[in-house]
Amino acid sequence: MLIVMLLPNSRTEPDGSAVVRVLSYNIRSLKDDTDALARVIRACAPDLVLLQEAPRFFRWRKKLARLASATDLVILTGGATAAGPAVLCSLRATVERTEDVLLPLTPGQHRRGFATAVVRFGGARLGVLACHLSLARDERHEQSGMLLDRLAGMGVEHAVAGGDINEGPDGPAFRRLAGALRDGWATAPWGGELTWSATEPHRRVDALFTTPGVEVLGCGVPLDQPGVTEADLRAATDHRPVLAALRIPAA
Repeated sequence: MLIVMLLPNSRTEPDGSAVVRVLSYNIRSLKDDTDALARVIRACAPDLVLLQEAPRFFRWRKKLARLASATDLVILTGGATAAGPAVLCSLRATVERTEDVLLPLTPGQHRRGFATAVVRFGGARLGVLACHLSLARDERHEQSGMLLDRLAGMGVEHAVAGGDINEGPDGPAFRRLAGALRDGWATAPWGGELTWSATEPHRRVDALFTTPGVEVLGCGVPLDQPGVTEADLRAATDHRPVLAALRIPAA
């Protein structure tokens, strides 16, 4: 008899700590099956969704708001103002502050940025950063250092950062992040590992990282999450999502 292990549900503990579900997802500017995308996100029941390639151009706010509404979430920050990364959240989150950060532009490369926020769940305070690092190796490595600097400057003890790293765990930018933070999949593997491509997954280029004080209860592609189907994962976008359950200590 096959026993499928499920991630813990969101909850606030009596001591003020919180279990928070975080989803990272490259949505390819909503160019694919948006109904399938919404079904995957809803089934994951996230408190926070770290998006990459959110809509950035004509009526981008309306398109992002439509996705938020379809997934029973609200827009927290990001989109065109962060050059693509965005964060959605459930009404469970109390928002302390948000900031969208544009990174230096390298001629010939796409503009990159971070969507960042500080939120509270019960007595737990959490920094959040969504990213989509460069396709260029050297710039990507430089941006990984900027990500760590940004987290360090947020004034929070506990944080989660995630997104499309554009390289696997053997790459220098990924190794730099994993050396300073906890790589969710490596810490507590759950579900599937490979995130790209959605139809023929053979690389892990999407990841969630946490600061050391955050307990990773499970992290991976939500293959066994009730309501998530293989057909929807293939149709929703060209990446597979990464879902984690995190326990955040009380502030």
